[in-house]
Amino acid sequence: MISIVVPTYKEVENLPHLARMVADALVPQAIDYELIIVDDDSNDGSEEVCAELAKEHPVRIIVRRQERGLATAVIRGMSEAKGEIIVVMDADLSHPATAIPEMVSRLRAGTSDFVLGSRYVPGGTIHDDWTLFRRMNSIVPSLLARPLCPLKDPMSGFFACRGAYMPDPGSLSPVGYKIALEIFVKGGFVAPSEVPIHFADRQYGESKLTLKEQLNFLRHLVRLYGFKLRPGRAP
Repeated sequence: MISIVVPTYKEVENLPHLARMVADALVPQAIDYELIIVDDDSNDGSEEVCAELAKEHPVRIIVRRQERGLATAVIRGMSEAKGEIIVVMDADLSHPATAIPEMVSRLRAGTSDFVLGSRYVPGGTIHDDWTLFRRMNSIVPSLLARPLCPLKDPMSGFFACRGAYMPDPGSLSPVGYKIALEIFVKGGFVAPSEVPIHFADRQYGESKLTLKEQLNFLRHLVRLYGFKLRPGRAP
């Protein structure tokens, strides 16, 4: 079985579409899965919608009443996952569930130990309406993070790995929204790969990317460089 972890805040409109999109991608492939929604107490009807979805889909929701933040929500979802493979994706429908079977196949075949859904490998695309500012807002952070890992799209929030290969949650210091980069850097993965995806624009709800989150990313990046370059650590 695979566990799909989706952190949410005020994403109630997207949840029915997400559940159907995942089912359409996995059920025909006979992939057994659970869809774990980790919600930061949205109070927008997400709990009720998930209760209805659970009548037709393997959906469950975890509502966090105190803690907040995308990265810590992902860690909570991973800790609750029952599957041997964990997939993390966004709730805004920007990540195509159709890529999940290939990601899972690579992990099960042993050809990869960490698989990323990537916009920047051959075959990967982004929405045509992206402005130059938005493109630069994606590319520049990726370039800043590139020395930490060999992946072309280290800012992607769409990734998969075996739960057994996950770094100890106690070793993680999540800040902001880019938990995939920290998991890769601290997990000691040796065979990463990237699956090309089309990154779609959000249709419902509002983006959570703010200036504060961008500044948090820079703080996070400094921490990861410190971890990577610390004396005595094996290269």
